[in-house]
Amino acid sequence: MRTVAVRDLKKCTKDCLCLYVCPTGATNTETGNIDTEKCIDGCQQCVDACPSGAISLKSEEPKKIYPPQHHRENAVRQKMYALAESKLQQEQIALALCDESKDNNEKTFLKGIAMSNRLMAEDFMREGGYLTPQSANVKALLAFLQNADFPEAEESLKKLLCDTTYKLLHKL
Repeated sequence: MRTVAVRDLKKCTKDCLCLYVCPTGATNTETGNIDTEKCIDGCQQCVDACPSGAISLKSEEPKKIYPPQHHRENAVRQKMYALAESKLQQEQIALALCDESKDNNEKTFLKGIAMSNRLMAEDFMREGGYLTPQSANVKALLAFLQNADFPEAEESLKKLLCDTTYKLLHKL
């Protein structure tokens, strides 16, 4: 685990001493960012130099490197996708039956069947290489979402991208 510098913009008074002491040029007072890729593990020179106490050290998780996607023959891949589609259809049937049911025990049972089918469909899609982080499908989906214009879901989409996919894109 690496220890890198981070800046609290609320405390930063733009004294810029960090610019002069950073041996790698990782600090940037214009944007407020500290480039953690350039930051030397545990260096602390900018932390010690900052008169406003705006810079501190934090532990950074090492970047995960995903192995290449497993090769699947196209026929195998198509079978997995077909199985996933059938599981999703079974999920829809179970949910429809659940809506019609008046018995609480039966509803609980049907919800369990629906969830089980959803999980199996996701497993088939992953095994087929569709939902793995390193797959071309996921990269295309993430690129589409980044460039898409969804005014009604803009905040939710931004949060999703910031919380999850942004990190994934940088790892790929």
